[in-house]
Amino acid sequence: MSTNNLQSCKRKMFLHGHGRQSSSIDDLGLDILVYEILIRLPAKGVGRSKCVCKEWLSVLSTRHFAMMHCRHISTSYNQKFIAIDSRLCSVFPLSCEDSGPLLNSRILLPFEAPWNKVNILTSFEGLLCVCFRNTGKLVIWNPLTRAFKEVSSSNSHGLYKPKSDAIGLYVDKTDDYKLLHIKRRRGRMWVHVYSSMFDSWHKITFANKLRCWRGKPIWSNGTFCKGVLYFLVNCFIENKGVMLFGFDVESERFRLKTFPRFPHAYYDGNLVVVHKELHMFVTHGLPNWTVDLWRMEGESWVKLWVLPRIQPPIILSCSITHITSTGRFLVVSNDGVANEIDTTKKGVDCFLPLVWFHGLQGAIYTETLSSPDFYFD
Repeated sequence: MSTNNLQSCKRKMFLHGHGRQSSSIDDLGLDILVYEILIRLPAKGVGRSKCVCKEWLSVLSTRHFAMMHCRHISTSYNQKFIAIDSRLCSVFPLSCEDSGPLLNSRILLPFEAPWNKVNILTSFEGLLCVCFRNTGKLVIWNPLTRAFKEVSSSNSHGLYKPKSDAIGLYVDKTDDYKLLHIKRRRGRMWVHVYSSMFDSWHKITFANKLRCWRGKPIWSNGTFCKGVLYFLVNCFIENKGVMLFGFDVESERFRLKTFPRFPHAYYDGNLVVVHKELHMFVTHGLPNWTVDLWRMEGESWVKLWVLPRIQPPIILSCSITHITSTGRFLVVSNDGVANEIDTTKKGVDCFLPLVWFHGLQGAIYTETLSSPDFYFD
């Protein structure tokens, strides 16, 4: 909708509120209500709006609205941290303060699996990809709506092996949520893609032709940005350093990308999306660690910021999430130790340990109406 339509909508609401026009909310028009007002509500607010009338329920329950809403919401107040510490999961508002969040809610795991065998692998647009460690099965789950879908098939597609495999969630131009699974067994590699639209897997046939993928490299899970799913591949065992691969989701082809150059023998990276741009935290300089923040511009990288040296290095074996628009990042280690990095501050003030977070195992996600089932409406 145009700016003029939005201004007209606001004027009608003002006149109606001051008794100067005997109009109703219906006079605003359903399109303006949905695509200028309701689409900006938090996901829980949309859920409450479905109770207004049957027409709103019908429109707000469609996949089209869910996808549009997901693109419009502000992540700064919709982001949550979910901790699976029992059959009832704890969901915390994302507040990077040393005292921790004051309130949290509890949700029930919707699938039948021992809670201590559930491992959250990645998140994308409100969907979590979950692995059951006792069976290897993969599930795509929306914690807000409680909708989930098991994507593992009877012919062994979608069976995940920790420390060997890698996955990535993304969406293509048809709004089809997909899951890429990189599977490594006995020195060989297979790549398959699951489509929620067709509820099926297909194989990327040319993957094994890349010789640098053989052996025992360590793959990160995928980070999606601008139509490309990016993976960091640590090949130091084979003296090849860290490489960056991009999987173009439309052509379904992998391509080796450039990596920031360093004079040091050892370095590692963590990918994160900030304002729809791909960024990378790079740790380098063993034993005197240095951490830099870089942004990808075209096919090259630009250094933006340098973290003051803090021991021990807090970026290694971690996941990083950009949590606000003010340059703050949440760094969570594999052991549940969390720290905040604030790139707007200088010196040691840019680093803050988060005591309330320590020991929790979980993931950051954004509350949306996205569904793992393409035909949910």
